[in-house]
Amino acid sequence: MAEFVGALSGTATSAAPDTPQAPALEIPTWKGRPGWEFTDLTGFDMAAYEAAPAGRTPGADALWELETGVLPDGVRVEVGEIETVVTVAANVAMTEPISLATVAAAGTLVNQRTHVVLEPGAQAEVWEQFLAEGDATVNVVTELTVGDNATLRYVSGQNLPDTAWIFGDQRAQVGRDATLDWVALGFGGRSGHVLMSTRLVGQGASARVTGAYATHGRQHVDFDTTQEHAAENTVSDLAFRGVLTDRSSAVWKGNIIVDPGAQKTDAFQESRNLLLSRRAHADAIPGLEIQANDVRCTHAAAVAQVDPEQIFYLKSHGLSEADAKRLVIEGFLEALVERFEEGPVRERLSAALEGRLATIL
Repeated sequence: MAEFVGALSGTATSAAPDTPQAPALEIPTWKGRPGWEFTDLTGFDMAAYEAAPAGRTPGADALWELETGVLPDGVRVEVGEIETVVTVAANVAMTEPISLATVAAAGTLVNQRTHVVLEPGAQAEVWEQFLAEGDATVNVVTELTVGDNATLRYVSGQNLPDTAWIFGDQRAQVGRDATLDWVALGFGGRSGHVLMSTRLVGQGASARVTGAYATHGRQHVDFDTTQEHAAENTVSDLAFRGVLTDRSSAVWKGNIIVDPGAQKTDAFQESRNLLLSRRAHADAIPGLEIQANDVRCTHAAAVAQVDPEQIFYLKSHGLSEADAKRLVIEGFLEALVERFEEGPVRERLSAALEGRLATIL
């Protein structure tokens, strides 16, 4: 296995003793390095964790349960200590999702790389979840390669305990007339930082990215997303929604990049946050870098408290304040669920959101 450099600067492991190691890098300093302006790593000591391979059996805190049958011809799943590679051959259409799970034991640092490759014309769905059994660090690198005319749905979720850290560098490349449907769920962890980058490299490529997070206590989540349009006639649609209570905090920083010559680009991004307490805090920072002159790029961002008039209206119809508040929150998150057609994905996403709300409310 070649050297693995994770999403967190300074994290590296190598299975070959004679392989030269990359120079050690310092842990990013809060407000001292671009991209880390909102995530304070004070209290994080990487040396306190023992490097270990991930476990593979979802525990009781699994976000979803999936049954995966025998893989059809043309589909390979190769699992190593720190790397999982999923390959779907050209024109192979899978009818059932592939389910992957990484479980970190208490006191360990787990480096996990996942590479999903869809060859031209392939169709597949991959669900991946990250869990931990206690104070641990999960360091994730994800690569999604969607070939020409291929279709991939990738659902990634973490439900870590409040003592765990998560760092991620997740990147997707979408080919000509290909489609990517990417779902990201952030339901746990003490703190961390996740990069999500989608690059549309072929004409007619499209990507939809849907994110949800729900935090409590002093949890902090940080998502940094990029939608890069590198070819003509490409479409991207990103929507993130978060619910925060207690003294938790969240940041979403999104950027739409339109490369020179990427005419007829259609790109949208939004981030909306609902604060359930006075001390919860959220930042939503959209950005645009447009280098073509025939495009449509829009964004929206909002941070708000629960509307008291909505609560009053529901209470006037016989609901208790707690039930009224929960109904408003569920309606806020339902906009994400409605982005999906009726079926297993919609049902599991709705159930995951409902389960998380039961935890934080």
